[in-house]
Amino acid sequence: MIEFEDPTLPTARAVDRDEVRDAFKGMASIVKSNLPAGREQSLVLTKLDEAAMWSEEAFKRVPLAASGA
Repeated sequence: MIEFEDPTLPTARAVDRDEVRDAFKGMASIVKSNLPAGREQSLVLTKLDEAAMWSEEAFKRVPLAASGA
C-alpha cells in the first residue's frame, strides 16, 4: 500500500487521510486472510492499491472547505 506523508496537508485533512488509509490497509489484510493466493487475490490487492492512490490524490486536490470537514 502507499506509504508516504504529505507535509503540506493540513492537520485535519491528515487525520481524515489516515482514517481512509487505515481502512484500505484493513481491507487488504482481510483479503490476504480470506482469499486464496493467486491471480484473483493479486488483482483485488492491485485495485485496492489503485483506489488508495486515488484517495491520496483527492486529499491533495480538494481544499478542506470543499470537503465538508
